[in-house]
Amino acid sequence: MTSSAWVLPALFLIVLGLLAWPLGRFLAALCESRLPRWTQRVEAPLYRLAGIEPDRQPMHWRAYALALLAFNAVGALALYALQRLQGLLPLNPAGMAAVSPDSAFNTATSFASNTDWQGYGGEATMSYLTQMLGLTVQNFFSAATGIAVAFALARGFAARSTDGRGFVGNFWADLVRITLWLLLPISFVLALFFSAQGVIQNFDGYRTVTTVEATTWQNPKLDAAGQPLKDAAGNALTEEANTTTQTLAMGPVASQEAIKMLGTNGGGFFNANSAHPYENPTALTNFVQMLAIFLIPAGLCFAFGRVVGDRRQGWALLAAMALLFVAAVLVVIPAEQAGNPLLGALGIDQAHGALQAGGNMEGKELRFGIDASALFAAVTTAASCGAVNAMHDAFTPLGGMVPMVLMQLGEVVFGGVGTGLYSMLVFAVLAVFIAGLMIGRTPEYLGKKIESHEMKLTSIAILVTPILVLAGTAIAVVAEAGKAGIANPGAHGFSEILYALSSAGNNNGSAFAGLSANTPFYNALLGLVMWIGRFGVVVPVLAIAGALAAKKRLPATAGTMPTHGPLFVTLLIGTVLLVGLLNYVPALALGPTVEHLVLWVR
Repeated sequence: MTSSAWVLPALFLIVLGLLAWPLGRFLAALCESRLPRWTQRVEAPLYRLAGIEPDRQPMHWRAYALALLAFNAVGALALYALQRLQGLLPLNPAGMAAVSPDSAFNTATSFASNTDWQGYGGEATMSYLTQMLGLTVQNFFSAATGIAVAFALARGFAARSTDGRGFVGNFWADLVRITLWLLLPISFVLALFFSAQGVIQNFDGYRTVTTVEATTWQNPKLDAAGQPLKDAAGNALTEEANTTTQTLAMGPVASQEAIKMLGTNGGGFFNANSAHPYENPTALTNFVQMLAIFLIPAGLCFAFGRVVGDRRQGWALLAAMALLFVAAVLVVIPAEQAGNPLLGALGIDQAHGALQAGGNMEGKELRFGIDASALFAAVTTAASCGAVNAMHDAFTPLGGMVPMVLMQLGEVVFGGVGTGLYSMLVFAVLAVFIAGLMIGRTPEYLGKKIESHEMKLTSIAILVTPILVLAGTAIAVVAEAGKAGIANPGAHGFSEILYALSSAGNNNGSAFAGLSANTPFYNALLGLVMWIGRFGVVVPVLAIAGALAAKKRLPATAGTMPTHGPLFVTLLIGTVLLVGLLNYVPALALGPTVEHLVLWVR
């Protein structure tokens, strides 16, 4: 690794820690409803309109889960309707037609589940109204939903009541407060910063501009019936065409870009996502976007320690996440800097130097280079964001496997907003259970006994995603409609499918970009996987929260296993790798591992 490859990740983690620590204090206050009194006066009209009294109406976990599911289902239906009717609605200067039923279904489930998988090109498919009222609004609500679940689980661990009722908070109050006092203010500041840096924000129609020089290409010659003409040898006849103009898409981009990153949503206004200069114009915006992705997930670790009354617990979770992330970065950056051995065999210089970046620059933006592109890839897949500033399909086999593995770990390496914390806590419960088996005593975590009921729920939460990903991949590689979307043969084509299902099942949303997935088959398959992958984990996590909240919190004794030191951090990382990744090892062997061996072993 070059010196810059060390400096950039180090600087990123340092700045992240400095920002996440104070945010963690505010998140803890938000979780415990310790906000200033004036905020209650702002919230009160909303609660009266909804007919709820949140401080007097705490919810049992079942009621919390039903409210969460109903709210997100209504949001998905509203987004589906908006897409189907956008041709009749205002704020559509480009005259976008209605989105097809299968694509609208896929997009509605995608954005409601915080996945933001996009099988379409945003600037060529969605009107301004759909982008704002549909996609951006769901970016806020899906992010708030994830944080609300994390709050509910934290309250379950912190509860000291012995009434056995299993109250975990009020979903409506959590949703309002997270949106009003966390997501909106920070997004507003980020949007202003992005706009100042060059991210566009307007309602203008698409602009036709004159290019610096003409663009020339070859068009096939067609007969009267529109069929390609061929010469006597059977070769297609072509004619030269050129243009001196280009159409530039406009739109309210900065406002969507802010919550896209902060809420670990990832859906881009443009098809090129954060590789587009209108979404990510400078190296500084690139750095700030990475910080925004990790900011709330890191802050929630600090908040968790405060809520449960032991800040060391939050540090332990953060340490496990950071170590796994650093390990991923130490693989993906050198893999991309190593370049392509096939090009080296042709005598092409791929070494880093003053006049060239070196390494594998295919699919990467020159203004970011390998270091910032590879780091961004690790950040966006570790955090289940899915925004991309480079094409992961063009990464080396090992470089492309790192984002895939980070997703397959189950959103625990910082993870999405809320999902990272509650997913890591699920693994922590499993880790203390394994430790309890090894020493022959009933496992405890933060004073709560972990018994068979919690372990059954933990098993469901951990196994839902691998089952969806592997079963979906198997269906796609067998079905003719699934195989028809593969753009590359062999191991890389298999990797494209495995990546797509891993991204959908783990609510990431990024893609290898080599798979033609905007088809009825993939829109339906990935839509179902995204929905079940999100809420099939949320419901058992809320059930765990309710079960823990109903239990008496026991004091620590001499026999209590410490869950804040290096030993527990090591056990937690081992559990994540052993249980979270082992399910995928055979599939990874068929895809990126085979491709790496074919490329490098001669």
